[in-house]
Amino acid sequence: MLRSHTCGELRITHVGQTVTISGWVQGIRDKGSLLWIDLRDRYGITQVTIETENAAKELVETARTLGREFVISVTGKVNERYSKSDKIPTGDIEISPEKITVLNPAITPPFTIEDETDGGDDIRMKYRYLDLRRNPVRRNLELRHRLAIETRLFLDKLSFLEVETPVLIKSTPEGARDFVVPSRMNQGEFYALPQSPQTFKQLLMVGGFDRYYQIVKCFRDEDLRADRQPEFTQIDCEMAFVEQEDILNTFEGLVRHLFKSVKNVDIPELSRMTYADAMKYYGNDKPDIRFEMKFIELNDVVKGKEFKVFNDAGLVVGICAKGAAEYTRKQLDELTEFVKKPQIGATGLVYARYNADGTIKSSVDKFYNEEELKKWAAAFNAQPGDLMLILAGEEHKTRKALSELRLEMGTRLGLRDKNTFACHWVIDFPLLEYSEETSRWHAMHHPFTSPKPEDIALLETDPGKVRANAYDMVINGVEVGGGSIRIFNKELQAKMFGLLGFTKEEAQAQFGFLMNAFEFGAPPHGGIAFGFDRLCSLFGGVDVIRDFIAFPKNNSGRDVMIDSPSPISDVQLNELAIALKK
Repeated sequence: MLRSHTCGELRITHVGQTVTISGWVQGIRDKGSLLWIDLRDRYGITQVTIETENAAKELVETARTLGREFVISVTGKVNERYSKSDKIPTGDIEISPEKITVLNPAITPPFTIEDETDGGDDIRMKYRYLDLRRNPVRRNLELRHRLAIETRLFLDKLSFLEVETPVLIKSTPEGARDFVVPSRMNQGEFYALPQSPQTFKQLLMVGGFDRYYQIVKCFRDEDLRADRQPEFTQIDCEMAFVEQEDILNTFEGLVRHLFKSVKNVDIPELSRMTYADAMKYYGNDKPDIRFEMKFIELNDVVKGKEFKVFNDAGLVVGICAKGAAEYTRKQLDELTEFVKKPQIGATGLVYARYNADGTIKSSVDKFYNEEELKKWAAAFNAQPGDLMLILAGEEHKTRKALSELRLEMGTRLGLRDKNTFACHWVIDFPLLEYSEETSRWHAMHHPFTSPKPEDIALLETDPGKVRANAYDMVINGVEVGGGSIRIFNKELQAKMFGLLGFTKEEAQAQFGFLMNAFEFGAPPHGGIAFGFDRLCSLFGGVDVIRDFIAFPKNNSGRDVMIDSPSPISDVQLNELAIALKK
């Protein structure tokens, strides 16, 4: 062994022992008569102290040739430090070296490998293997490891089996874009990388594996953002002989276990909210309920005056920001510009201050007197000191814009503390959504989601009103998991494919293997998949999932460290019978 102890292990109880530690040189300080080396590994930092006048000449000479990130091994005696440090766990001791061995020299790194580095995102992505040496990145990956371990422990106790499913599968037209892989042995044909193991886990239920899980890589060829990567990891689960309540209880238990075991946070029983209420009161299907600020509809209160903006609007709706009446005109102008951003889409903002003295002043005083404004306040249940913010326009667009404004106000008012966790279920989603672009119905989740039993008759008469037997788990406004009770009857699955615009021949070609399996005794089943990377980022208190992935892609879907994707040779293209357009 090139070490007897790690660089984070030694304590005052080791004083007097001769030890060997190995690692990377974090830094060197040479004061002439004293020379200090900070030696770092994954576990911590240990100070090596050399009294140059008393040490062997060769030892001092070796020490003075060292540079940052040299890989060295040090053998010496553990001594109590004269000047202790409370900033590191090993701060009570130091090593007086008897031998220093250079295991590998190093060139100067392109950025400082410290907690607060001077390296920007691009340079750290290019040299990710160096970035991995920094404590914040190491802690993120240790958190990821702990979450994976605790997930496996919890599910194992409930008799779940971890089963690996194929990575080279069949491309399907529903959902996001597939990454495709050409087949050399079957030229002109392609595999797809799985967006999820959905059909395979259903087949496992048919095969009698009634409790399955997998911490699995999935792939989607989508545009990237902070919480999305082209390859990502899911905690993928399925259960047989269950109803929705069984799924919710089981995986609510998983998440509560993870919070307790990893963060020592007790999560109360998760509340439940219907999709309809989520859209009505929060404007989106993954509301952040760390704070209230529900939507209040004002059509009945504000219409009928001379203010054309309200009179012509399909919906007038607002939020009440508690304690924000003191917002300055500059702050209100900033909010107006915020909602007018193209990605938000509102045309303007109306506000009303409920002043501490009981008076109400609005940006539309020309059209509404104080008595009428007090009706606004009553609708909002506003109190002196509150600020009412109102948008108007087409219903869907206005709710979406107000949802963004609500989140912005939550942030500005300090109501979105990353160390506070609000978890809940959203249930009763629509089964289908109609696309004007394609002139057909699309599955809101996926084609295998079962309708609510009481809504099945509506498939024939009013498909838009059919509710899905589906559920999402939301934590702090982030959808971390979603799933459904599945269709397990061939006739109902065929009807679903028909509603989605598949011909019988197309359905058989794409999913015949699944429909055929249903004829051999498929049990009732359902499941859920959690975005593992998103869970990690939530537990770590950051918004960017790539901080919790060892080797992530950048915002263009590239791995700049290995320069991928990259062209392949003409020889490979010929073997695959692929001709690129010139």
